[in-house]
Amino acid sequence: MFDAAQNLPDDPSQLKDMVAALASENQALSGELKSRDVLIEKLKHQLAGLRRHRFGTSSEALDQLELVLEGEEIAAASEAFQTARTATPSHDAAQPKRKPLPDHLPRDEQVLSPGTVCEDCGGELRFLGEDVTEELEYVPGRFRVNRIVRPKLSCRCCETIHQAPMVSRPIERGRPGPGLLAHVLVSKYADHLPLYRQSQIYGREGVELDRSTLADWVGKSAALLEPLAEAVGRHVMDGQAIFADDTPVDVQAPGTGKTKIGRVWTYVRDERPWNGDGQPAAYYRFTPDRKGHWPRQHLSGFTGWMHADGYAGFNELYRDGNIEEVACLAHVRRKFFDVHKAQCSSVAAEALQRISELYQIEDDARGRPPNERRAARQAQAGPAFDDLEAWLHAQLPKISGKSPLAQAIRYALGRLKKLRPYLEHGFLEIDNNAAERAMRSIAVGRKNYLFMGSERGGRSAAVAYTLIETAKLNGVDPQAWLAEVLSTVADHKINRIDELLPWNWRPA
Repeated sequence: MFDAAQNLPDDPSQLKDMVAALASENQALSGELKSRDVLIEKLKHQLAGLRRHRFGTSSEALDQLELVLEGEEIAAASEAFQTARTATPSHDAAQPKRKPLPDHLPRDEQVLSPGTVCEDCGGELRFLGEDVTEELEYVPGRFRVNRIVRPKLSCRCCETIHQAPMVSRPIERGRPGPGLLAHVLVSKYADHLPLYRQSQIYGREGVELDRSTLADWVGKSAALLEPLAEAVGRHVMDGQAIFADDTPVDVQAPGTGKTKIGRVWTYVRDERPWNGDGQPAAYYRFTPDRKGHWPRQHLSGFTGWMHADGYAGFNELYRDGNIEEVACLAHVRRKFFDVHKAQCSSVAAEALQRISELYQIEDDARGRPPNERRAARQAQAGPAFDDLEAWLHAQLPKISGKSPLAQAIRYALGRLKKLRPYLEHGFLEIDNNAAERAMRSIAVGRKNYLFMGSERGGRSAAVAYTLIETAKLNGVDPQAWLAEVLSTVADHKINRIDELLPWNWRPA
């Protein structure tokens, strides 16, 4: 340091030049350090998101949370069982109240009789009463064979042969009954069991059904049920507001040894939050890519409001005014949630708190008619919404424009403009969660079957998901409903197909 000082020139002008050069160099280094800090912040944000997606749990990953709780409950039950085996029984301990077993379940009765003669004195025993203990048991599903016998009879006079016509069957000259077809469909698309696993399960029961055979049944069943899925689609498009979303799925690309990316789209009608008359329904479509002309084709006959994310392919839908956009606050929240999780940002935390207040207002208004929901939003949500926008505008100049937080704020400000219609219309929602919930089965299913075999397989899957998810939305057992539909749909008049929709079905 002292050596450097001794080498300084004595000329003031040279010193000034050196100071100016050092200041310029220092400014350049400061700018470089600042850009590196922004880059490090971005990379840390991305890394935290990837780690959470790959390994971690979050408050939004309900499935992961359920798995954790399930593991804790299993461990607690095991410990309690071991303790109960070694502890001295106490009649004073409070016993949990159990719900009675359902009356509709068949009951097999086992009577444990002490006999008719007293073991002590040999006297005759008389009946005083009985203690009944009910135990819930499970017997694995069993295959049955339906034998359809059609006697041939001849007339003694004219020798004419008479025989009853064959009853309608889902797959002509096929062996599966409607109940088995429904079970295969629900196992694959609701319980996420790939066909090869189903084949293994059936093999353990002594019934050999190849995966290729099951695949053939699924394809033919989907083709048979396609008019019913289209009826669900028409019902969805008749609503004044729908929810839209899409998700990627891998599709096998024959001859390449690879898979390509297809898309599954969902369009949901759900008027339950405001007690509307339309039954809830989810309509799925498969496409080989994500080009914008697909949603234009799907929604060609729809007029009304559409809740959606900011996908640019939807923009063409809004230009003619037939479809009006409603943004999603959940997407806005997710941006701030990711920033807060990665960086513990106080600004992101406050944004989450402000958004939470808007959701609390929605919770209080849920289930009320549209006019009451609008009044509540105007009185409470409107001022909070305006404050959120103003606060975000004030925060943006205070932070680096290239930071993830700034990106989240800019995204929020852009989407909040498109969310304002929900304040004016009581039949609109604050987010697009109805569509995202409808995508959950797709997300879980693709982890099990990995990819779809072909584009036709994707279209068959869309039919199955449409019917199964719509049945679930209406509280209908999809397997029982599909079993009955498959037994009648082949002979049902196409102009009366709406009679088979799940909300028109009543179990026998």
